[in-house]
Amino acid sequence: MDVAIREAEASDEGAWRRLWAGYLAHLGATVPDEVTAHTWARILDPASPVFCRLAVADDAIVGFAVCLLHEGSWALTPHCYLEDLYVDPQRRGRGAGRALIEDIRALARTKGWNRLYWHTREDNPARRLYDDFAPASGMIVYKLTP
Repeated sequence: MDVAIREAEASDEGAWRRLWAGYLAHLGATVPDEVTAHTWARILDPASPVFCRLAVADDAIVGFAVCLLHEGSWALTPHCYLEDLYVDPQRRGRGAGRALIEDIRALARTKGWNRLYWHTREDNPARRLYDDFAPASGMIVYKLTP
């Protein structure tokens, strides 16, 4: 499968929302519609630190990576947090996930970002892919709801 990676555009909203719904179902998560709409608006806003890269194969959007650029206290240049990565289950194992990560890594190099990082569940089968890029950091994530 030939995969092209590109920036999300306004006309991609329907395809992105279908994949987003699949992603949330896969995680067993719910996100209010107003949050999804706000996320999409931030993706399209060039002033926002949120951006989205899309994987396209056979003229269809088959995956996405939603990232957030942010400052850090240990570097002069931004960190890129790969917050959401998803590939249509029918298209997995054919290079779309790898292409998305490689694309963001290339952007990080080109733009001089300090770090690209992401979190995943211990039991995520995609860790086979992630381990090709870097070893797991060993960090444990704690989440608090204020």
